Amino acid sequence: MIAAVLVLAFIVAQTCQKSQIRVDKDQAIATAKERIEFTPERTQVRMLRQGITSKPYWIVSLSVPTDQEDVFSQLALVKIDANNGKVESVRIQRPGSR
Repeated sequence: MIAAVLVLAFIVAQTCQKSQIRVDKDQAIATAKERIEFTPERTQVRMLRQGITSKPYWIVSLSVPTDQEDVFSQLALVKIDANNGKVESVRIQRPGSR
């Protein structure tokens, strides 16, 4: 019985540790800017939790708008693990597309 309680406590501790936010918003923005090849004029950041364990991610949107509404000359979305700062994905939209 004691062994089962210890194993359960270990699993809960590991799950809680993985769902912590150790990377703040400013660190996420700086990391995202390192992964793109343009200077953004606009930056938007959102916290998103995904999966059964609600793992936290920063979603950083970096863009350079054009004169047309909802059209960007440059646009990138960078997904960053908020626990360890690892870049999970980088999506770059082609210039002039919506």
